[in-house]
Amino acid sequence: MTQTDTSSLHPVLRVDFPHSERLGRGKIELLEHIRETGSISAAGRAMDMSYRRAWLLVSALNSMFKEEAVESQRGGKQGGGAVLTPFGEALIRQFRAMEEKAQVALASELAWLQDNLNSGAAVIRDPEPRS
Repeated sequence: MTQTDTSSLHPVLRVDFPHSERLGRGKIELLEHIRETGSISAAGRAMDMSYRRAWLLVSALNSMFKEEAVESQRGGKQGGGAVLTPFGEALIRQFRAMEEKAQVALASELAWLQDNLNSGAAVIRDPEPRS
């Protein structure tokens, strides 16, 4: 078997919970941006989403688990802000570890897909937005 760089191919992990709750790379990326910026608003802007959408995702994360992932403070002299809780930090670590395990577990299948890609074919995108 030829060694192939599968870095361009990667599985996308999403965990579906009961009651239509989901955990995927978008929520994890939002947590990472909150960690970097200290702000839900700035984290949302970094992902090109509205503050309302970012706040709704944080709210969903905080109600999904036994512990909150983000603590926020209302505006004031300091202008408010948001920080990850120790659970939020652990959630990022666990999710990223799961992604890495999936990548490693599927390496040979990803290599096979890479070897069989039609490099000259045009990419056709699904015009239907997914929820």
